[in-house]
Amino acid sequence: MLIEELKKKLEGKNASIILPEGEDERVREAAKILKKEGIIEPIVLTDGEEIEGVKTINVHDYDITEMVDAFVERRNGKIDAEGAKKLVLEDKNYFGTMLVYMKKASGLVSGACHSTANTVRPALQIIKMKKPFKKTSGVFVMMKGTERYIFTDCAINIAPTSEDIAENAIISYDTAKAFGIDEPKIALLSFSTKGSASSPEVDKVADALKLIKEQAPNLVIDGELQFDAAFVPKVGETKAKGSPVAGHANVFVFPSLEAGNIGYKIAQRMGGFEAIGPILQGLNSPVNDLSRGCSTEDVVALSYLTAAQSL
Repeated sequence: MLIEELKKKLEGKNASIILPEGEDERVREAAKILKKEGIIEPIVLTDGEEIEGVKTINVHDYDITEMVDAFVERRNGKIDAEGAKKLVLEDKNYFGTMLVYMKKASGLVSGACHSTANTVRPALQIIKMKKPFKKTSGVFVMMKGTERYIFTDCAINIAPTSEDIAENAIISYDTAKAFGIDEPKIALLSFSTKGSASSPEVDKVADALKLIKEQAPNLVIDGELQFDAAFVPKVGETKAKGSPVAGHANVFVFPSLEAGNIGYKIAQRMGGFEAIGPILQGLNSPVNDLSRGCSTEDVVALSYLTAAQSL
């Protein structure tokens, strides 16, 4: 199981995860479980409440002088000291994201009682993307038995350009490796396989492949491929003979958010796959978003996934 694999990787790494939603009982229980397991250190942000045995930070008792200075510098004139102070004291996601940025924690997990925007916005403003990347994307690890795949982007970018698709694919290679796919084979998905259809949507994917070949020539990648050509060996051999990926893909890059979101939910609900995510990728330090309908177990699992991204 993925989480058990990650626990082994994280042993002795001293990873710590900020949980900004200390008012949520699911988060508080998850922090207790994480502390008891002793592999990563949960740090819960509160308004003064304590959790037995768990490290908590009362945001109103914390000396924010260094944090405010770092925030103002990072935003490069887009906020002044008074505005920064107000924001970190009123919004624990900003407070927690600053702790990650200042290297006082490995990553952050939020979203149990906040929107995706509330979680992602501080990360994009403060932690920002790894250079030369420009946009984060949301991946799901799809698991069933011994099968494991990456589906992306299923959560963030509605209508990606060729450049966005290329960037997403290149970042997804590292994500796949981090989550136990030792030899990523990346398929750029479309409703066309190698020119079987002609449209701007097909051209967009084909152009993305050209960019990837220029920027990351060592990746095992191909496109444009229909899903059956990417996944089924016999179909791949028929539709894309000689492809290094067709019929054997384990990382699937969707051409739009609607395709990715629909695709992972079909695999989850009809195919019986467990969908772990969405996991944000490409940030300088990991920040991940929970569903507001999450369980305590979801908070625990995403904390381990986030910590693993920091290694």
